[in-house]
Amino acid sequence: MSPQRTSNHDGNAAHLARSAGSVSIAVFFSRILGLVREQVLAGLFGAGTAMDAFVVAFRIPNLLRDLFAEGALSAAFVTVFTEYDQKRSREETWRLVNNVLAVLTVVVSLTVILGMIFSNELVMLLAPDFAKVAGKVELTRRLTIIMFPFLLLVSLSSLLMGILNTRGYFFIPSFASSCFNMTSIVVGGGLALLFPLWGKPAIAGMAIGTLLGGLSQMGVQVPVILRQGFRIKPVMDLADPGLKHIGRLIVPAVIGLSATQINIFVNTNFASRCAEGSVAWLNYAFRLVQFPIGLFGVAVSMATLPVVARLATEKDLKLLGDTLVSSLTLAFALTIPAAVGLWVLAEPIVGLIFEHGRFTQSDTFMTAQALRFYSIGLLAYAAVKIVVPVFYALNDTRWPVMGSFLAVVLNICIILATLDRLQHRAIALSTSATMILNFMLLAAVLYKKIGGYPAGRLFMSLTKILAASGIMGLLVWWTQIRIAGSPGIWLLTVKVFVSVSLGVVSYGISAYVLKLTEFNEIINKIIRRLIGS
Repeated sequence: MSPQRTSNHDGNAAHLARSAGSVSIAVFFSRILGLVREQVLAGLFGAGTAMDAFVVAFRIPNLLRDLFAEGALSAAFVTVFTEYDQKRSREETWRLVNNVLAVLTVVVSLTVILGMIFSNELVMLLAPDFAKVAGKVELTRRLTIIMFPFLLLVSLSSLLMGILNTRGYFFIPSFASSCFNMTSIVVGGGLALLFPLWGKPAIAGMAIGTLLGGLSQMGVQVPVILRQGFRIKPVMDLADPGLKHIGRLIVPAVIGLSATQINIFVNTNFASRCAEGSVAWLNYAFRLVQFPIGLFGVAVSMATLPVVARLATEKDLKLLGDTLVSSLTLAFALTIPAAVGLWVLAEPIVGLIFEHGRFTQSDTFMTAQALRFYSIGLLAYAAVKIVVPVFYALNDTRWPVMGSFLAVVLNICIILATLDRLQHRAIALSTSATMILNFMLLAAVLYKKIGGYPAGRLFMSLTKILAASGIMGLLVWWTQIRIAGSPGIWLLTVKVFVSVSLGVVSYGISAYVLKLTEFNEIINKIIRRLIGS
């Protein structure tokens, strides 16, 4: 490798580490608040009928959210917006934004209206076995109507996020989800306590809080984009070349980027056939898995996407491959030890976070089992979020679509083969297995498509990560079984705190000694911040 190429690689690795670090800080607070939100839900509603209904009702707009917002739209829009931002005038760039904003608002608004009208049919499609419990379908339908407009708010929020990320603003867009969680907790929790006094279901209060949370998530980004010079102007030109380009990318991307969400839709249908509370157990477990996915996987993906889009525009496939490997290495270095920790400490973590109020010890056990199986696919969840946008930056939507179809079919087959024996655990296991296979397929295709990338460097880094994670896992397992005492919140707190602390330190030391470059970039940055240099 030439000195110039080495410099470019090191510069991109450092830039990715800085950007991912900024996003991770914001996402960390959001995920903490997200866990607090789940704690409020667990304490107020446990894993019973109301919680099952809330999960399914919110899942319907959330499935479309990944299509209209943070998934397909984000990847397609950022690719085209980056090209405009680099090659077109300021006026043309903002005209594109206004045009996309107008079309998105109309399309999503119509979708919301149709969703509210056919809410009963959607509930029966997603969770048909809810009809076996009196009043469960009706409650779910009412909650769906309340929360469906959330789709419009989060779609507009995602558009603003894509613009700001492309222009190098990462913290505020990532912090926006903290506003969602804070509003959901304060307003939703407050209304949940008040609604029973007015003869209304308490869970409806949480639904209203969720809707208002979406409004705050969008609103906090508006001042930042206005400072960039953006002004809303009425434009709706369906013949605009930029809009057509986005359309060509987004239609297949709707499928290509939504393997996880499509599988969740299928999984919810199967979960409704399992024991009462299965939908809630899987939801709580997946929320815990989403913590490291959001903190690490999404952070690296968001920091990578603008860089990848620029390199694809410049046709620098060599540097694009180097950047991809740096991103994957960083994601693996953060998610693999997290997966090991979640597997070993599943029950103490679930018990500490959720076991209070109406959330019972049995709920803890069932949720922990699902968490272990979800954690198996943690590295693949993060990796797919990095790899798929690279295909769209290269204007290739065929392979992500094929991978998604294969993942959905395989997911259904695995669940059908294991559901009777494993019950809700089968769904978590299948989700992880299909995501791993989807990533392996896409990584292999991408290797050929861009003329190769440093797979040897990626494999060597992966070996180091697995070794460091194995050492950490053994230490964490040994530590938590040695800590004894009277059962209760204090014992769980000590177990989790001591085990996690030792795990983080041991993994950090191992990774540093093994010279894991991308991980060490973050460590060095933290050290420099602490000493004020």
